[in-house]
This record gives sequence, structure tokens and C-alpha cells, in this order.
Amino acid sequence: MNMTKKILPAMIGAALVGGMTNAVADVTAMGHIDTAVLYQDPGVDFTPNGDDDSTTNLVCTTCSFGFKGSEDLGNGLKAIFLIDFQYDTTERNKGLTDRDQWLGLDSNFGKLRVGTISTVYKSHGAMIDPIYRTVVQGRDIGLQSNLHNGAGDEGWKGRSTNTFRYDSPTIAGFSAGAHYVLQDDTAAGGTNSPWGIGGQWQGGGFLVFADYLTTDTGGDDDAWAVGGRFGFDKFAVFGQYEGDMGAISQSGNAVSNQFGIPRLQTTLGKGDGADTWFVGATAGFGNNLIYAAYGQQDDSSDSVIDGSDVDTGYDSWEVVGVHSMSKRTKIYAGFAQLGADEGGIEDIDWWTLGMKHTF
Repeated sequence: MNMTKKILPAMIGAALVGGMTNAVADVTAMGHIDTAVLYQDPGVDFTPNGDDDSTTNLVCTTCSFGFKGSEDLGNGLKAIFLIDFQYDTTERNKGLTDRDQWLGLDSNFGKLRVGTISTVYKSHGAMIDPIYRTVVQGRDIGLQSNLHNGAGDEGWKGRSTNTFRYDSPTIAGFSAGAHYVLQDDTAAGGTNSPWGIGGQWQGGGFLVFADYLTTDTGGDDDAWAVGGRFGFDKFAVFGQYEGDMGAISQSGNAVSNQFGIPRLQTTLGKGDGADTWFVGATAGFGNNLIYAAYGQQDDSSDSVIDGSDVDTGYDSWEVVGVHSMSKRTKIYAGFAQLGADEGGIEDIDWWTLGMKHTF
């Protein structure tokens, strides 16, 4: 398997560059497969005053494959790249979706990349979710805001297109990053240039970070976050607080995601106050880990469904057990619940049993 992993990307790289083996020596294949049985009650087609049947499905959560690599250009400079595609093992005809795909330069002065890239805001959120890229990851059940989801150049998506991102070198445990999105002149009214900046410090079992971003739409269009982790090995505590100054409200929330209610959010460029926070902890022995977390999102101002004011606030929590069969293969089982504050919208319960493999 290890030999195949090395030979396959080398063959592909050689075909792309006409056999220049010195240019493909550092090309590596990579991938992620997470497949789970998910029981959800009510089902994903539930709407207020509508069908509340439960559903049981197989779910492939952000399954992906791709290639990454670098070329030494001399004098401490490297060319770097990543090509990553998302797919679905449980359904046919869904095709491939691009994930992070970029080209850049890496040196002692930091890393500069251009293309489709996760924001610094999203990257920090992923660092404090021990079950990231599983069916009950925090961003899908509302422990983190929608600023950690989706892709686009609007500024309120976690994966940003048409983007420059710079990451500094780490000095005394501190590093910083920033992203800037070129305005989309091809879209109607596309004159905004979203951007964000963040920093982190790691040392002595601590990770702390702070972030700011803006959608650059004018009016209420910003968000900020602080968070971190403290712990050693399998015993750790996590937390994050996201302050909404319009960007989180623009992105909708976990209730609208699950119930398919596109208007359960503020009008773009208006509303704020959908602050989102969570706390969690892990404990474990041997190859076993238990994770528990609880979070809330406040009601956003100017939130409507079909012209009527609604309360978009909610609370969510989960308990998940993970068993590591190897360094790259894990099985997990858990329960999660999302409880909406708006009357007439039921709580959503998830029961799941899954397996995750990385290569």
C-alpha cells in the first residue's frame, strides 16, 4: 500500500510534466473517507407545520481525494500546490466538487497561496473540533456558525474562491494569517472585496486564537471570534465565541440548514446579534475517546419567514464516542440534538454510527 501511494502520484505527475521526475518527487496522494449510518428525527424534508417523518440514511461527510506537493526552488523558496476534490460514496451521479485548490510559494518569510482556500476563520474553528469532518461535526449541528461552511466569494463562506491567503512563519509560538477576495466583476452588483485576518499562539498545552472578517457589503457585514483549547493527549477542553456584526446573520444558521428554510435568516446586509458559542471536552484511555459539547446561537435581528418575525436562536449539544483502530482508521457512535427557540419548529435528534479513514 505504501509503495502504491508513492508510485501512483509519481506516475500521474510524470505524465503531466512529460517525465520530469525531479519536479514530481514531492507529489503525495491524500484522501478522506467518512461514512456513517445516520438516523434523524424529524427528517431532512421537515418544514414547520409539515411532514415530520424520521429518516435513516448512509452519509458520506466531505469524502475527498487529491494531490499535494512542492518543488524546491533554491534559496529557501518552494513552489507548493494542493488539488482536492469532494465526492460521495453513498449516492450516484453527484459528481466531483472542488475543495481547497491552490498554487503558492513557501519561504522563511511565510506562505502565500492563490486560488480556492479555506479562510483563517474557518481553519481555526476546525482546530478545536475533535470530530471534524464527521456527520456530527460541530459546524453541522450548530456548535459553530455557518461561517465555517460552504464555498464562494461572498465573504460569509468558509471556503473562499478567487482568493489570496498569506500565513506567517511561527515565531515563539505565534503565527498569523489573512485572506483577501478579489471582487467579482462578472456578477451583478459584484463590487465587494471580502477579507479576514487572524492570529494564534500555541505552547504548554494551550492553543488560543482570534479572528476578524468582513463581507465588505456595507452596513452590518462583520464578525469576530475568539477561542482555543487546553489539554494534553486525550484530556482537553475546547471553546469558541463568535460575535455577529452581520456576517453570521447573512450566512443563515443550523436551523435553516436542516429544515430547508432559506428565509430563516436576515436580509443580506441587515441584521446582527446572532452570536454563537460552544464549550466542549474530551477524555479517553487507550484507543478510546469520549467527546461532549454544548452551544448556543442568539436570535438575530431582522429575521423573517415569509414576512413574519421569527426567533432564530437555538441551542445544540452532542456526546460522541470514538475508537481508534489504527492511526488512520476510526469508528464512532454518538447522539446530537438541535433545539430551535422558535415555536412550531421541532428539536432535531441525530443518532449515528460511522467509520472514518484517512490516507
